Amino acid sequence: MAPIKTAVIGYGMSAKIFHLPFLQALPEQFQVYGIVQRTPKPGDDARQDYPKLKYWSSADEMIKDSEVELVVVTSVPGAHYEQTKNALEAGKHVLCEKPLVATAKEALELDQIAKKNDRVLTVYQNRRWDSDFLSLRKLIDDGTLGRIVEIDTRFDRWRVEAPTASAATWKFQQGVASGAVYDLGVHLLDQLVVLFGMPDQVTAFLVNHRQYTEKGTGGETGGDSFTCHLHYDSKGLTATAKASVASLHTEQMRYWVRGDKGSYIKHNLDTQEDQLKAGAKVSDADFGVDKTVGVLTTLGADGKPTKSNVSAGSPPVTYVEFYKLLHAALVGKGENPVTAEQAAKVLKIIELAKQSSAEGRTVKVES
Repeated sequence: MAPIKTAVIGYGMSAKIFHLPFLQALPEQFQVYGIVQRTPKPGDDARQDYPKLKYWSSADEMIKDSEVELVVVTSVPGAHYEQTKNALEAGKHVLCEKPLVATAKEALELDQIAKKNDRVLTVYQNRRWDSDFLSLRKLIDDGTLGRIVEIDTRFDRWRVEAPTASAATWKFQQGVASGAVYDLGVHLLDQLVVLFGMPDQVTAFLVNHRQYTEKGTGGETGGDSFTCHLHYDSKGLTATAKASVASLHTEQMRYWVRGDKGSYIKHNLDTQEDQLKAGAKVSDADFGVDKTVGVLTTLGADGKPTKSNVSAGSPPVTYVEFYKLLHAALVGKGENPVTAEQAAKVLKIIELAKQSSAEGRTVKVES
């Protein structure tokens, strides 16, 4: 079977770090056919980096190319809906970066368009394949922690200086799906929905931990930091997703999980993003190896708390797994790894979080 001819819309960090390296790591499954880059610049020119590929200056031009089978959308979130819709209606499969769109309604509309055109639409929730998340999921699934009563999942950093207007990306600029809850929250909330399903209620605080003095640098967005409590009333569980730009620690908290049989604490993020930014290759022997172990505490035979280290599996599962699953779905041999319907659930929580924060109250999740 010939590899699937793939076109990438955009040539920013998402394309360079999170998509092109993994597509190229699976040459029998995917062929990087071309890249859409609207405004190449010296030092940032896809044509110089990948001279043998095809290039287009617009997504509209690219989707007219009948050779393209899969479109990877890595543009700003405000362009996702139109570009995804147009590609699906042109008969292309689509892999869209997170957040898919800004609302659950739009996500479900795209899901229907994909089904109408018999195309696969998937969303890049790559952190389902973080090694520490996979370790945590196993501890929950095999009952090691017992019934989970509380979980904190965090994405904290020390970045208290507000960016300048010229350096601000979509994450900080006022616009569609901007702010930390759409950037980082979509990952944390997706993991919680994977683990526990939809909550019964949402209480959230979307805030700015930075001081902004210049317009267009982030002060007008939905907040550079957030705390989002998901209440699972029937489970007796409170799940908290949190991200702050004002967290100064030598090791950042990642997970803190408490169950009626044990607890689990893990610091620091999955290593894959930082490794790729540093120039590592997916084929490197230590790629994806998380050197920070989690700490599991359970009761020993003597009834006293006992600690043990939890390491990721070896060799580690990496984001390559997402692309393997996507390929299987595209050739009819597997399920879509992340559906638009799943993305819609997370977007619904984000919409309720925004409402909760704006109104200063807990909001019920209607089915």
